[in-house]
Amino acid sequence: MGNAALFGALADVTAAMHMTFILYVVLGGFLAWRWPRTIVLHVAAATWGFTGLLVGIDCPLTHLESWARVQAGQSPLPSTGFIDHYLTGVVYPQAAAGLVQTLVALGVIVSWLGYIVLRIRARGTATAQHRSLQFSHSPHHTGG
Repeated sequence: MGNAALFGALADVTAAMHMTFILYVVLGGFLAWRWPRTIVLHVAAATWGFTGLLVGIDCPLTHLESWARVQAGQSPLPSTGFIDHYLTGVVYPQAAAGLVQTLVALGVIVSWLGYIVLRIRARGTATAQHRSLQFSHSPHHTGG
């Protein structure tokens, strides 16, 4: 396998990782409903993702993929970046980009609100179960 093939493979793996990261930003809050400890990772990922979009910070994965493509003898990603190249105009129309970003942000907020509700309910259930166990083991409880 020559250098061009290796760099091409690196670019493809980087693109797959980038797409996975974007999917995690979109859906990771819902995964935290099932795996609560992942919420910290999701908050960090969503913060990075939204900051990059709002402030215009370039993503290192975009640079890595573009660099690897050039090393493989391919065209680099366009200066507009990964999302514009792979998603905008491909998965959804260019005119809907603002709507898609708004829907993604709302989805993340809904996932976090759902996470908070589930944590509060779980805490309440655990407290009620703990009180029930305390009461049933009380020396003054006769069991009937």
